[in-house]
This record gives sequence, structure tokens and C-alpha cells, in this order.
Amino acid sequence: MRHEHILVIRFSALGDVAMTVPVVWALAQEYPDVRITVLSRPFARTFFEDLAPNVNFMEADVRQEYHGVKGLNALYRRLVAKQLTHVADLHSVLRSEYLRMRFNLGRFRVEHIDKHRQERRRLVSRTNKVMEPLPTPFQNYLDVFSRLGFPIHHLDDFRSIFPPEGGNLNLLPRIIGEKRSWEQWIGIAPFAAHEGKVYPTELMEQVVGQLIARYPKCRIFFFGRGRQEDEVFPQWVKRWPQCVYAGWHLETMHQELTLMSHLDVMLSMDSANMHMASLVGVPVVSIWGATHPLAGFMGFHQNPDNAIGLDLDCRPCSIYGQRPCQWGDYRCLTGIPPKTIVDKIEKVINSRT
Repeated sequence: MRHEHILVIRFSALGDVAMTVPVVWALAQEYPDVRITVLSRPFARTFFEDLAPNVNFMEADVRQEYHGVKGLNALYRRLVAKQLTHVADLHSVLRSEYLRMRFNLGRFRVEHIDKHRQERRRLVSRTNKVMEPLPTPFQNYLDVFSRLGFPIHHLDDFRSIFPPEGGNLNLLPRIIGEKRSWEQWIGIAPFAAHEGKVYPTELMEQVVGQLIARYPKCRIFFFGRGRQEDEVFPQWVKRWPQCVYAGWHLETMHQELTLMSHLDVMLSMDSANMHMASLVGVPVVSIWGATHPLAGFMGFHQNPDNAIGLDLDCRPCSIYGQRPCQWGDYRCLTGIPPKTIVDKIEKVINSRT
């Protein structure tokens, strides 16, 4: 008799993969005798390797090693050798659709995600916009597993990939140090992949200054790595000794998640860092410009009251933030006063003391 073995496919970007974690955890908890293999890009191993005893991770570099039809065929043969019984395609793009086709021909039980594209188009339309909430990715994932025959009932039980006390700070570089009882630890991730999701740097600098004025004993950790971060963060760290550019000192994503787990609050755009903080049970104050929480991409267990965005007729204009601003000035972001953000952060900190 073949034991049940579910393949979960989700390549995509960091934030999208992070949103699968609570669902895979709940699946593993409710079906401990079912083997689960998560197929994703190499960076995602940190999310899944210690998630549950019956969860395994398999990395696939679909841009090089498994590129093209020949590469996907090789990947399919490798997957079949794992004696799978069910396939959950949580991505539904050309690569995963090809694998899905192969598994269907092999008479596996296969289901895939519904992305509700028509509803998305109505939400971001410039005319006759329909401002109704779309199903969240979490609900879409639950639907896939339910159709496979594995309904999940306890998703809300997920709290963090770490124990209640958080990750082990002793494993981080000395500059991070111990969190003292009188300190407020604030994370800030001010950048995102698209301009329509990024709060202007000059305004974010005011946010940092106002936070330090309100919390002189705070420590602020800047998250994210890239050209913009390397240009901006060193200036802010030099100006304010309370600030640390985490990316300079942390070598792995596991270390970043460990540090995040000890924050009092994370300030993030609609970006991967919102979802990473959500995986370690940290409240997030999120800033939304071209995108909107109605599209369903709020972080797991995040309070909608902590999402900041302006009530403009043109919002949202994009699901992912890549569409250029029709006015050319990104007024959905430039119109948010720094004090509004700082007040929201203060409210979250006060609620945790």
C-alpha cells in the first residue's frame, strides 16, 4: 500500500512563498501520517526545513539546472521517484502547469490554485472599479488542499516558526546583542520591488527621526538588501547611533528571522518583509500605495487597522505595484504624513506593554 505523499509546488518570490508556510504547517499538524514535500527555489529552505517532522523541502533552480522543457522533464522524473500520490500546485504558472500536465498524464491526484483573475481586474480597473475583498492566498491554498481531500481546519493555530520566546539571539553577531527591558526594538523595511509600493525615502527619513525623538532608547534595525539599501542605510546609521543596518551583519535568512522575532513592531511596505515578520508573530505596520489589502495580500494574522493607505479613487491601480502611476507623482504614497506612520507604530508598541 502506498503511503500518501503530497507534493506542494510554489516557486515565485520570497513573500509569496512565505505565505504558504502557515498553510503547510497546519496541513502537517492535521495529517501527521502524510508526507509533505515542498518544491520551491533554494532560498525557501529556511522556511520549511524545521517546520514539522513530516515536511521535507526540495529545492529546484528552474532558471538554470531545470530550465526549459528538457530541465522540467528531468525535474519531473526526479519527483516521480519520490513516490508521490498528490500534487498541489500553489503557483499555477507555465513551469508548474507543465509539471501539472505531466502528473495528470501519470494519473496522480492533482489540483491547482484559482487566482481569481477576473476579480483582480475589476479591483484595479480605472473605470467601474469594484472595491470588494478578494480571497486571500491563504484561503486559495486551503481550497486546493480541500479539493485534494485534505481539508484544513486549524490554520489560525499557527503563531510562529519559532518557540514563543523567539529565536536564539546568542546565535547572531555581537552587534545585535541582548534586548534590554527598557528598549523598543523597531524593524524598518522601506523598500520593495516596485516604485508603486515604496514610501519616499525623504519621508521615511522623517519617520526614523520622529521615532528616535519619541523613543530615545529604541534600537532600529533596517531590513532588506540591494542597491537602494546600500545607498541609504549607511547614511542613516551614521546619523543615528540607535540604528543598525541588519543586512550588513546578518549572513542568512534564518538570522534575519531570528532578529525579527524579537522586534516590538515591524514597519514594512507591501513586501516580503511584512510576510517574514508575520511568520515570527511580530505585528506589522504596513504602508500601501498602488496596491491594497483588498487584494488579499495582508500578512498572516496581521491587524488590518495597522495598514496605512490613502482613500483615493485611483487606488488600487495594481495588484503587485508594477503599473506606472497614471498621475506620475505616486500621490498615494507621497500624501501619507510621516506622523501618521509614527503614531500607528506608537499605538502598536503601547498595546504590547
